[in-house]
Amino acid sequence: MLVEWLFELLKGAGKFFLNPVFYYLFFLSGVLGVMRVKRERKNFHVRAFDAYFELRQLVPTGLIAGMVLSGIVLAAGIAVPFATILLIAAFTFLWSFTTNARLMSPAYTVGAAFFAMIMIAGNDWSFPIFSNAFQSIGDSVYPSIVVLLGLLIIAEGFMILKNGSIGTSPKLAKSKRGQVVGAHEVKRLWLLPVLLLVPGEALGLPFEWWPVFHLGAEKYSLIFVPFAVGLHQHIQGRLPKIALALYGRRIMVLGIVITLSSVIGYWYPLASIVVAALAIVGRETIALLQRMKDDSLPFYFSKKSKGLMIIGVIPGSPADKMGLQVGEIVSKVNGVKVQDEQALYEALQKNRAHCKLEVLDTSEEVRFVQRLLYEGDHHELGILFVQEERKFDERIG
Repeated sequence: MLVEWLFELLKGAGKFFLNPVFYYLFFLSGVLGVMRVKRERKNFHVRAFDAYFELRQLVPTGLIAGMVLSGIVLAAGIAVPFATILLIAAFTFLWSFTTNARLMSPAYTVGAAFFAMIMIAGNDWSFPIFSNAFQSIGDSVYPSIVVLLGLLIIAEGFMILKNGSIGTSPKLAKSKRGQVVGAHEVKRLWLLPVLLLVPGEALGLPFEWWPVFHLGAEKYSLIFVPFAVGLHQHIQGRLPKIALALYGRRIMVLGIVITLSSVIGYWYPLASIVVAALAIVGRETIALLQRMKDDSLPFYFSKKSKGLMIIGVIPGSPADKMGLQVGEIVSKVNGVKVQDEQALYEALQKNRAHCKLEVLDTSEEVRFVQRLLYEGDHHELGILFVQEERKFDERIG
């Protein structure tokens, strides 16, 4: 039996690379990186992170979350019809055309697939290419899909909490009052590989109680499925790491509520319809409330009388090596008080070999940082500021 399971795992891993979503996410991540660099160069004449940053974020976090989730799904015996996997892939492609990465997340792709399954079964629709997969779904409601949906939403919240604030992109915009202000934007995709049970011919049932959420089949197969998790957030009223941490925690709470509620479908399958709808509405409500709250706050990244507000730090620059952080204020450079980039540049020229900064951190406590400067270092230390002469993106506020 162990050999059969190992062989089936290898086959399931191979099928992972046959799923077009896997390659599509790499393509989209590359596009997001190029678009971000283009906008940052327009605003600041330099990019914060290179165009491959989004590609580097695509796999690691999702791989860890996917391994944990796969273990839970396999141990609990959560089986889903193969038609569900096809529909999730289809909606991933479809929602991507909206250009809103958030809509590619499980609440929208898996939620849409669940209701599409009900409609297809109720109307007896046929699909020539995958006719066998859709003919086998019958007219049942599948609670296992909603259980999987809840677990995926928990994983999404965890990924946003742990990785969402890394490398958020600074941008400039003009407020309604005509002032140039700063904001942060994050458009990111994660690849979440999850091992799923589907009806097949490979594995018999080792226990009478397993799978818990079965589909009435006598044998099952294993398949790794690449799920997309998308994040698209505009942040102007708070520090990105604080706003996104709150956002991630709220999504995790929603996922826990959906997962616990979805278990009711084990006894009352029709309840799964209500829970799936709650997942979609709840996920959209969290996004809406987050944006409304952010819009109600004063602009966090704006010109300050105490000095220069840091809206971005270029990786590998002197500022990065000195530990400067987004949201801090540079008040003095080499003992000279600065209010704009010109004053900063002039203060740096006073001592081309050494730089000493007086900085107000996000708690408004003063700290001092210093560093030797070398030939080839960025002449402005690699700090991005909110300045009037920069080109802005849009009108906000």
